Amino acid sequence: MKKREAGQLYTAAKAVLVPTFNFLWEISTEGLSNVPTDRAAIVAPNHISVLDSFFVPCVLPRRITYVGKAEYMDDWKTKYIFPAIGMIPIDRSGGDSSMRALDAAASVLDAGELFGIYPEGTRARDGRLHKGHTGVARLALRTGAPIVPVGIIGSDLIQPPDAKLPKMFRKVHLRFGRPIEVERYCDRADDRLVLRQITDEVMYEIRNLSGQEYVNKYATKSVEPETIAPVVPLREAQGAGPEVVIASAAYDNRSAVTQVAADGVDRQSSRTAIRSRPFDLDAVLSTA
Repeated sequence: MKKREAGQLYTAAKAVLVPTFNFLWEISTEGLSNVPTDRAAIVAPNHISVLDSFFVPCVLPRRITYVGKAEYMDDWKTKYIFPAIGMIPIDRSGGDSSMRALDAAASVLDAGELFGIYPEGTRARDGRLHKGHTGVARLALRTGAPIVPVGIIGSDLIQPPDAKLPKMFRKVHLRFGRPIEVERYCDRADDRLVLRQITDEVMYEIRNLSGQEYVNKYATKSVEPETIAPVVPLREAQGAGPEVVIASAAYDNRSAVTQVAADGVDRQSSRTAIRSRPFDLDAVLSTA
């Protein structure tokens, strides 16, 4: 699918969705000025709810395009609305699906637009932040576009995994971090170590923004709580300025707000993260 075949109704869809979402939920942002206004950029959020793909476009002043699984086109609830807001469906059954997705994303960025990608590859069903796939780094090195890390907080309280309907009148907070530039690595685009370094830096920044625990395993695999591992930031080594450090108390599982779903998975709510961080009190999420 060509880039402009997706999102033809983007402006109209956003005109309807933005006031609707602002009425149904209290949406707040932080660091929105970190998103470039006049050039291509990769927007890389954590992924804790199906609504993430709506909340991010709602708060951005510019158009953003995603690549999504073609199965969304088989569901009447998403068949029209997802392409309308800019999703490019990709059939993931073939062996070259990753290359097709990369080509589609590159065409969007080459046109100077914003492209959204979830480095975890899928929704995190346990509320933690998982190891990132290197596709975000490959895309950045191929196009030279900076990566803007995003921490979404509270959307999992609005619509948890497997919930059929969202809960109304809750709060969600989106934090946009400083863009991560990759020009210094463009001559090493095929170096696996470089791809992993860039990806790990993105995940480190997302963790600082979201307050989530980091798990050094992909979200598609089974994860045990004790597999939490640190992520070493590149900026620290490069002396690129101060960084935000999350207090270790944010990762104390004994104090975490958890819920056990019907499938037996122990999920940590993002409410724990936002209460452990120095946010403005108005941004504190409520489950009332």
